[in-house]
Amino acid sequence: MENTEEPSPNNWKWQLKHSITTLPALEKILELTPEEKEAINPALPLRITPYYLDVITKLNNNHPLRRCVIPSSLELEETPDEYADPLDEEAHSPVKGIVYKYPDRVLFLVTNFCSNNCRYCTRSRIIEKEGNAFGGEDWLAGIEYIQEHTEIRDVLISGGDPLTLNDNKLKYLLTQLRKIEHVEIIRIGTKVPVVMPQRITPKLVEMLRQFHPLFMSIHFTHPDEITPECAKACTMLADAGIVLKSQTVLLKNINDDIDIMLTLMRKLLTIRVSPYYIYQMDKIKGGAHFTVPIEKGVSIIKGISGWSSGYAVPQFIIDTRIGKIPINPSYMKRQKNGKTILQNYRGETVEYVV
Repeated sequence: MENTEEPSPNNWKWQLKHSITTLPALEKILELTPEEKEAINPALPLRITPYYLDVITKLNNNHPLRRCVIPSSLELEETPDEYADPLDEEAHSPVKGIVYKYPDRVLFLVTNFCSNNCRYCTRSRIIEKEGNAFGGEDWLAGIEYIQEHTEIRDVLISGGDPLTLNDNKLKYLLTQLRKIEHVEIIRIGTKVPVVMPQRITPKLVEMLRQFHPLFMSIHFTHPDEITPECAKACTMLADAGIVLKSQTVLLKNINDDIDIMLTLMRKLLTIRVSPYYIYQMDKIKGGAHFTVPIEKGVSIIKGISGWSSGYAVPQFIIDTRIGKIPINPSYMKRQKNGKTILQNYRGETVEYVV
């Protein structure tokens, strides 16, 4: 039957079609700062969904989340330790779209398009770049590679954002991966439930539930992103049995604060998203203005621990050219003569004997 649904702001395709992609269009909605006006032809194209821009403007025109999506002239300032490919993904890519760094799992890049372009994106080198799209032939090559490598039991579908694909394309990918006997787990990396929750439709959810065990890593930045619409989208996914995990990039003057992170992690649990990772921001070109000292990340994890249940405590991760490395607080202070001195979240110590 032909779809007669009228395009509207509640339709995800309407959201994509009406995305803000130019500074003149943005200026009709927001008063831009001098740094934002000077951000002409940024390396990463401007793209914001009307929904997400509305969230920001309703909160406060100067809400820190605007720095996540509006280009700034600060992006033109590069330091020697920044890279176009900070995680060295291309060196670990045996075929286009496959990144193979770990013994039993691969990253499968299936699109170079996102509904919202985050200014700190680790893959800004490929997002909306001509020649870096992923088409049917690339998918076939990636699927064939996974088929041939029986040690691969876990596939993370990412991009870009896989949930910007239509239902049929996404179903095709999931179907092909589920046909591979040694693939036990499929994961999807996305920010769509946060920036375009209209995409999470009953039809999509019903399709996804056919491919369990299915996991979803959702990119959250700030507790103010958890709107009723976002909460509804996550509830629909969780009701379908999809395991939801959060990933949060630590960003200077946006979420590098214990209270903000603690609030975010607690709110995530209320919408059945399990806090998973807080990431040190990757060393992308022009990203220094977002970077937070490593010690701050450790202190945030320490500030969350004990003040909320263990379910709310993520790992602090530095993703490097050789893979992810956890950097978390140490609560074991010293050992001597079979005695261990331990410290709790309040700084109190206790002697433990084995």
